[in-house]
Amino acid sequence: MSTELAAREEPFLKNFSDPEAVARYAEGPRRFVPGLDALHRMTGLLLAESAPDDAKVLVLGAGGGSEIRALAETHPGWSFVGVDPAAEMLRLAERTLGPLMDRVTLVEGYIDDAPAGPFDAATCLLTLHFLAAVERERTVREIHARLRPGAPFVAAHASFPQGADERDTWLDRYAAYPIASGADPEQVQRARAAVAASLQSFSPEQDEAILRAGGFANVSLFYAAFTWRGWIANA
Repeated sequence: MSTELAAREEPFLKNFSDPEAVARYAEGPRRFVPGLDALHRMTGLLLAESAPDDAKVLVLGAGGGSEIRALAETHPGWSFVGVDPAAEMLRLAERTLGPLMDRVTLVEGYIDDAPAGPFDAATCLLTLHFLAAVERERTVREIHARLRPGAPFVAAHASFPQGADERDTWLDRYAAYPIASGADPEQVQRARAAVAASLQSFSPEQDEAILRAGGFANVSLFYAAFTWRGWIANA
């Protein structure tokens, strides 16, 4: 990992390496990401349109395990390789997956540490927004290189208008949603400040361009919820 990437990820990876913060992780995404369970369900449906019943699926950003659990429970023939840089988050994934771990291999690291494949499908949920544009495109290209021709790829992450007069409005909406869902307002405002300062969020148009530059075709938006977007594409 480059020094630049490490510096940009540090505020977030520090939390992902803190056992107390990780223990509270499961409640966070569901409060901040509208329809997270539905996003997982849609991801499985989209992958299954072209992935075989015995698909081998690459999951980049697998820490926590909730995404793999949702896919494994609904597709009993699939196996998974989950990659994540945070060891503590991978331990949480093991606890979350329980007996499903017999179909899962977890790898501590980044995309370069993932097996060469070829995989029948891939996902990258709530992860690419940690990467700057050059590193994001490289990561997408490395995912593409590990997929069979035509294999489906689902990506979802923070993606919203970045104009000078728009960004703050969308970040305010990002914060308003968890507060309306019962989250502590002070904690939410700290999260908003961290996102504003460190998260590598781009416009949906730039995100789609990165997916195409990384080698993917048929890039289609399927999920949009406040500051979050999700796409289905094919290798």
